[in-house]
Amino acid sequence: MIAYLLWLNWQLTLVFFIIAPFIAIIVTVVSKKLRALSKNVQDSMGDMTHITSELVVGNRVVKCFGGSAYEIKRFKASSLFNKQQSQKVALLTAIQNPVMQILVAFALASLLYLALIMMANETSTGGFVAYLLAAFMLPKPIQSLVQANNEIQKGIAAATDIFKTLDIAPEIDQGTVQQTAGKGVLQFDNVSFSYAGSEKLALKNIDLSINSGQTIAIVGASGSGKTTLTNLIPRFYDYSAGRILLDGVELKQYTLSCLREQIALVTQNITLFNDTVFNNIAYGILSDINEADVLKAADDAYATEFIESMAKGMQTEIGEHGIQLSGGQRQRLAIARALLKNAPLLILDEATSALDTQSERYIQKALEHVMAHRTTIVIAHRLSTIEKADVILVMDAGEIVERGSHIDLLAKNGAYAKLHTLQFSENHSTEK
Repeated sequence: MIAYLLWLNWQLTLVFFIIAPFIAIIVTVVSKKLRALSKNVQDSMGDMTHITSELVVGNRVVKCFGGSAYEIKRFKASSLFNKQQSQKVALLTAIQNPVMQILVAFALASLLYLALIMMANETSTGGFVAYLLAAFMLPKPIQSLVQANNEIQKGIAAATDIFKTLDIAPEIDQGTVQQTAGKGVLQFDNVSFSYAGSEKLALKNIDLSINSGQTIAIVGASGSGKTTLTNLIPRFYDYSAGRILLDGVELKQYTLSCLREQIALVTQNITLFNDTVFNNIAYGILSDINEADVLKAADDAYATEFIESMAKGMQTEIGEHGIQLSGGQRQRLAIARALLKNAPLLILDEATSALDTQSERYIQKALEHVMAHRTTIVIAHRLSTIEKADVILVMDAGEIVERGSHIDLLAKNGAYAKLHTLQFSENHSTEK
């Protein structure tokens, strides 16, 4: 359209080029402000959703501790901020359009005045009308472009967090080894590790050899590095110094899928999905396993009794995060899932922490049977559950300070003996 106007009369068309910088300035300023306000709206919506989710999940705590007034105040503050930012977005958009229209109207008025003067004697009536018609067709596309730009700025603000997530580097998976059936021989060779952004070492010079079929127990105070140590094995984190070998091959030489196929994991924070009991046990790569093996895994984990009491048995939906199950039942399903995987390396991170005494005894019997055929690493706070381990490691501040069997460590009268005495005295006092 601009090209057509220039062809008809380039001198008059210069009027649009005079107002173009003003339009560009307005669009630039409004775009920056609109993007910032839209980002605030998106963040406040996220805060409101987060607060609501916390209220639903933690409603019992809120009721018990009288937090209703505080939570209402917190939600109102977030809602009010969202309202204010949304109103600013609406106001900015509403002001922008009239200002743009005034500028364009001024340009058209100037153009019409100049056209009457400059084209009166030089151009035919048809040419004059054609020029004016073309000129008056410009405001609509300009307004459409401005409105489209507003929506684009809102979209960019909404997509910022998505772009940040997409920009996160994927897990490094440059290994080529695809060993299918390992023996579970594990070796830590002077391994050190620190979390990203921290100069403090979470693990320091870990040297450890674990033979196939051995049971290794790790004990120590919270924050001593027990879970961090086990997180390095499936490469949830990559060690910063030293090396870890599985069956004589460094972990980084395995493909991630092959490495993790050889590891079964049960943590203290149980993850269950809004699906049936069967699908939660036969999860992921285990989905093709026949039903008889799934039933056996459930039986070995002492989960059959409560599963059979459910309305639909294995096909019962357990709700989000397994909300329809007790803590002990959730943990037994997680153990059944690990047993079904039948991996050569089993990691138990406080795997019996949510079980009552009777259930724990059942699980201990099942685990003793299963651990006899695979390498097992057990993290435990209750020392009574790991007394039969082949080797017990005592960790403190990211270092292994003691190692040996239960009897040997008690005889040393060191850190382990102190922990044992402390727990024994606490249990004795509780019983009284």
